Amino acid sequence: MVKVVNMIYGNLKNGFLSSSLRIKHNRLESISRVFNHIPHKLYRIALYILLFSIAFVFLYPFLYVFITSLKTYRDINDFTVNWIPRSIKYQNYIFAIRILGYFKYITNSVLLTVIGTLGHLISCSFIGYGFARYKFPGKNILFFIVILSIIVPIQTLIVPLYMAFSNYGWVNTYLPILVPTFFGFGLRGGLFIFIFRQFYTGFPKELEDAAKIDGCGFLRTYWSIVLPVARSVFWVVIVLSMVWHWNDFYEPSIYINKMALTVLPARLQTLVNYVNNPQGDIFFGMLLEEGEDTINNAVLMAGTFLIIFPILMAFGFIQKKFMQGIERTGLVE
Repeated sequence: MVKVVNMIYGNLKNGFLSSSLRIKHNRLESISRVFNHIPHKLYRIALYILLFSIAFVFLYPFLYVFITSLKTYRDINDFTVNWIPRSIKYQNYIFAIRILGYFKYITNSVLLTVIGTLGHLISCSFIGYGFARYKFPGKNILFFIVILSIIVPIQTLIVPLYMAFSNYGWVNTYLPILVPTFFGFGLRGGLFIFIFRQFYTGFPKELEDAAKIDGCGFLRTYWSIVLPVARSVFWVVIVLSMVWHWNDFYEPSIYINKMALTVLPARLQTLVNYVNNPQGDIFFGMLLEEGEDTINNAVLMAGTFLIIFPILMAFGFIQKKFMQGIERTGLVE
């Protein structure tokens, strides 16, 4: 259709048609202009539809959890209520906070996440710098072991690790999780060494040579020259280590049996147990709807949202630096 209109417009412009049709010239010109813009507009509309569709796929779990957590007992049991609840019930969050012991156990999760991330930053940045800049015997074998630690799942190593940490007397403490992070191991430590090594490999060596000529030693060169440039890759490692430590459920459940040291994600099972077998004391002082005598899925979703909320907030504050780090790392590689 666009070609036909353009052909007619071209013929008019070259004067092949009689002067009696010149009255329609302006109309055809405007129609041609409109049709020339349609493909571009259609492309933009299709692009926005695709972007919104992809965004909805990723946001759907979060939207479902948040909206369900605000539903009343009646809305939960009404299949006609899907996305917009008839009324909002904030009490679900009070139930969830009581059952989870939220403000008590969030301290454990924050402590484990902050120290574990700090350990990975210190150790993996130094180890990655060593692999990128220095030659020493067995370098390739050691780097192969680092890559192997990324590939091999922790579940296959958990038995010998548990036996070793048990002999050290570290079971029922945070030491089996935190100490390995300060030696480049721990939760995906091999991947962080690989990220740092790839960044430092592309770092201009002339800058370090110039610092050495000016009299800087290793630590001064690393602190004053290398670290300011490497801030972007540090932000990438901070976000990844922080998220993985916060969400880690497997290792704390293996090494820690004391209730006082339990991390927040492990408390979600307690909430599920309350849903399956509610205990009356939790309802004390709460306003219940008619027929509501149990913990429902709205409370379960409220507890889930409370657990992921701190890490979402933290990511929201530093996501700009994280994206810049991803971009910078990709350019260097």
